[in-house]
Amino acid sequence: MKTTCPACGAVASLDVLIGHEGARDAVMVALSLPAPLGKLLVQYVAMFRPPKRNLSMDRLASLLGELQPDIAAAKIERGGRIWSAPQDYWRMGLEEIVAKRDKLTLPLKSHGYLLEIICGYSNKAEAKQEAAVEARRGGHTPVGAPSPSASLPPLPRAGEGKGERVRGAMPDHVKAALKGGKPNANT
Repeated sequence: MKTTCPACGAVASLDVLIGHEGARDAVMVALSLPAPLGKLLVQYVAMFRPPKRNLSMDRLASLLGELQPDIAAAKIERGGRIWSAPQDYWRMGLEEIVAKRDKLTLPLKSHGYLLEIICGYSNKAEAKQEAAVEARRGGHTPVGAPSPSASLPPLPRAGEGKGERVRGAMPDHVKAALKGGKPNANT
């Protein structure tokens, strides 16, 4: 049975692919990756193919092997920092880089551009989360939600909005205490 690798373009029988160490490694790595990323990864890895040559099975296995631990861990280390990288970020990053294929200098040499895209998604998510925390600290609420002060009764005001509080009648025992007398027994 003859097969053609969609990433590297190599044509070989399935027996040869399984017998070749690099091909076997590539197949094993590909099988360990989440299914939704498979097609995108094949399109992405094809961008590493040199012009007028096939991508070797060893190189294909190496490329997939470099990504597999980061995809499985859902995080990447870049620039001395660890970034969150859930599968959605990988999918979006792969879709973005495949869509920009015509604008890129091919063949790609490393995963740097893909990793920078994923770091950007993580950075945007962190900024959004931090803005929400700061908004809550500042007393801002989402549209339609009651503000924290909405549960408090309004302060009574006197006059025409001059900001003076309405005062009730002073209790008799307080009046008596201020005058130095005895409080009324009825209060």
